[in-house]
Amino acid sequence: MLVATVTIASAQTKTTQALDEKYEGLSLFFYRNTLRMLNQKDDPAFDELIKDIEKMRFMMINKQESGFSDGDFKKLLEGYKSEAYEEMMSGRADGRTFTVYLREVKGDIKGTIIVAKDTDSVLVLDILGKIAVNKVPEFFSAIDNSTDIGGKIKDFMSDDDKAKKKKEIVID
Repeated sequence: MLVATVTIASAQTKTTQALDEKYEGLSLFFYRNTLRMLNQKDDPAFDELIKDIEKMRFMMINKQESGFSDGDFKKLLEGYKSEAYEEMMSGRADGRTFTVYLREVKGDIKGTIIVAKDTDSVLVLDILGKIAVNKVPEFFSAIDNSTDIGGKIKDFMSDDDKAKKKKEIVID
């Protein structure tokens, strides 16, 4: 019982942890209150979108700089499947392909993984909780358009100092 509690409380899968340890990238942690702060326009639809998220880890890896290959992407997806996450949806939005994985316990969604990639980067959202699967593109757009988060992402993508590429930021 204790092991399950620790795993659930971490809101991070072993696959996400291994990804963070192997590749240089941006790593942001969000908690419920932090996510509410992203709603700078007080949009009720966004509040509804995030209402079932307890904790989230956002990772972004620059594929070229980190040497992240298509084979690595395939292994990443297999890693989530090996942790009892089931693929629920794949699609394209805003130039990114994305895949949504869910982990259910007795019919209740306990974890959500959203993996997206474009020509330059791989994005991972490791969520303790859930979001409506049909709202994933809207969620990415909200993160991209957030002044604080969007700025941190742009800073990461334009940072020329290789020694600073490994960034871990907790926003609370």
